[in-house]
Amino acid sequence: MTDAGPVPVATDPRSSVRKRVFVVGAGIMGSGIAAQCALAGYPVTLEDVSEELARRGLASAERAMTHAVDRKKLAAGDRDAALTRIDVAIGLRRAEAAQIVVEAAPENLALKRAVFRELEGAASPTALLASNTSSLPITSIAQELADPGRVVGVHFFNPVLQMPLVELIPGHRTRPEVVRAARTFAESLGKTVVTSADTPGFVTTRAMAVLVNEAAWMLSEGVATRDDIDTAYKLGFHHPMGPFELTDLVGVDTAVAILDVLWDGYRDSRYRVCPLLRTMVAAKKLGRKTGEGFYVYPEAK
Repeated sequence: MTDAGPVPVATDPRSSVRKRVFVVGAGIMGSGIAAQCALAGYPVTLEDVSEELARRGLASAERAMTHAVDRKKLAAGDRDAALTRIDVAIGLRRAEAAQIVVEAAPENLALKRAVFRELEGAASPTALLASNTSSLPITSIAQELADPGRVVGVHFFNPVLQMPLVELIPGHRTRPEVVRAARTFAESLGKTVVTSADTPGFVTTRAMAVLVNEAAWMLSEGVATRDDIDTAYKLGFHHPMGPFELTDLVGVDTAVAILDVLWDGYRDSRYRVCPLLRTMVAAKKLGRKTGEGFYVYPEAK
C-alpha cells in the first residue's frame, strides 16, 4: 500500500451526468471501485446477490471515504456528494442502464464466466465490460461469450482509494476500441495505467504471489520470525508493507486462490502454495476481513 496523496474527485459539477457505472459484487474491491467512481462524478449502481450484501458494500464504500476524510485526503463535502451518486441493486437486471460495467466477483473462473454470460444479455450491447480479476486470463473469462471482443481486464488494487495504479489487460480477442475506452475510464478516475499481456497473474500479481509465498515458506521453515521478515522487506527493500501485512490486507484465501491459478497456468515450483497458507485458510484466519491472519485486528471483530 502507498500514500497516493489526495483522493481524486470530480472537479466539474456537471460530471454527475457522466456515464453510469454498474459494479458487479459489493465486496472489498467492488465497494472500493464504486466509491472511486462516485468521487470521480459517475453515477454508480453497486450490485450483489442480496440486499444485505449490497447495502453492506455501500456501508464499506462510505467507511473508505470517511477514512480518507479522517486522513485529510478528502473533503467531507466531496464524500457526501459521492454517496448521493451510489445506489444498490440485487441481481444484474439494472445493468442495462449502464455504459460501463465492472465485474468484481470472487476470483473463481467458473463464477466469472457465469457472470459475463449473464451480463452479455443484460447489459447494453455498447457497454464496456470490464473484469477486475487479479490473476485469471481475460481470454478464458470471455471465451464462452458470443462477442468476447468487448471484455477487457481493468485490475484495481486494494484499498482502491489509496492505490494509484490500474493494470489494463486486453484479452486475445479484445477489440482496440474497447482497450482505449477502458484506459480512458481508468484515467478519468485519476489512476495511472500500465498494460499487461493476458497471461495468468499479469505483472503485479505474479510479483506479489512470489513475494508472499516465499515469506510464508521462510516463516514455516523457521528462517526468521514474522516480525523480522516483515521488517526486513520494509527496511531492506523500501517496501511500504511487509509480506505478511500485505497478505492480511489482500486476504490469505485470495492469496492461495491466486497461487493456485498461477500453478495451474505455469506449473512452476515458485507458485506451489506453502502449506502454512492452506492451514490458515482452513482455520478461517484470512486476515483483516476476519479479524485475524498473520496479525490480529481487534477492530474487525
